[in-house]
Amino acid sequence: MRSSGRKQRNDQMRMCSIASGSSGNCIYIGTDATHLLVDVGISCKRTVEGLGQLGLTGKDIDGILITHEHADHISGLGVICRKYGIPIYATKGTITAIKRVSNLGVIDDSLFRVVREDEKFILKDITVNPMKISHDAAQPVAYRFQYGNRRMAVATDLGTYNEYTVECLRGMDVLLLEANHDINMLQVGPYPYALKQRILGNRGHLSNELSGKLLSRLLHDGLKTVFLGHLSKENNLAELAYETVRLEISMADNPYKPDDFPIYVADRSAMSRLAEI
Repeated sequence: MRSSGRKQRNDQMRMCSIASGSSGNCIYIGTDATHLLVDVGISCKRTVEGLGQLGLTGKDIDGILITHEHADHISGLGVICRKYGIPIYATKGTITAIKRVSNLGVIDDSLFRVVREDEKFILKDITVNPMKISHDAAQPVAYRFQYGNRRMAVATDLGTYNEYTVECLRGMDVLLLEANHDINMLQVGPYPYALKQRILGNRGHLSNELSGKLLSRLLHDGLKTVFLGHLSKENNLAELAYETVRLEISMADNPYKPDDFPIYVADRSAMSRLAEI
C-alpha cells in the first residue's frame, strides 16, 4: 500500500469495515502515509487477514483508536498490540476499564495514549477528533477524522443523539453510523427483559428508525458514502436496516431522496467495500 504505485492514487483518504456488528467491530481508516484501526473486537488473525486484503500488515498500523471497553470492541486488542507494538488511543476512563479486563492479557502501559472528548490530535497526516456519545461504558467516544478537506466519522454505540451529536457529525464525506436493531424484532425476541430495556434506553444502541432520523439530519450534497454498522445478529436484518433507514430519509423534511446517496450495510463477517475520497 505504500509502494510508489499506490501513492499515485492521488492523496486519498479511505475507510473500510473489516467487521461490524454486535459480535465484533474493526474499522480501517487511512491515507497513503497513515493507517489506523477503530476498535479491534475480532481476533488478531481476522484483523490481519482483513488488512491483507487492503495491502497492509499489522506492522503498518500507526494506532488503534478504542471507542469503549465492551468485548465486541476490544477482544483482539491484547494479542495484536503485543505482536506489533501498536499504540492504543482511548479516553482515561476507557483505558482504566481495559486494564481490568483480565482475558486480554498484559498490555504494556507504554502503549496507551489518553485522548479527550473534543480535543483534536494528529496522527501523522490525519487529524482525529473524539466526540462524546451516550452508551453504558466507562467513558465512550466516537471518532471523526480529517485529512486535508476530507472528513470521515465512525459513530456506533449511540443510545441516543442530540444537537451536539448532529453538529459533530455534520459535513462528513463518509460516515459509518450505527443501525443496531429493529425495535419489533428486539421486543419479541429471546433477550431477557432487562437487556431489552438496556438496548432501548438512552445508553444503549440506535434502532434502525433512530439511525435513519439522525442520518436525515446529516445529509448534504458532499456526502459520498454511508455505511450502516453494528447490526445486532439477533435483532436485525441487513435488508431491514437498509430499507428502514431509506424510509426515514424519504419521510424527512429535507430535499434529499434515499437514492441520492450510496448506502451500504457493513457485514459482521466480511469486508465492506473501500470508500475512497
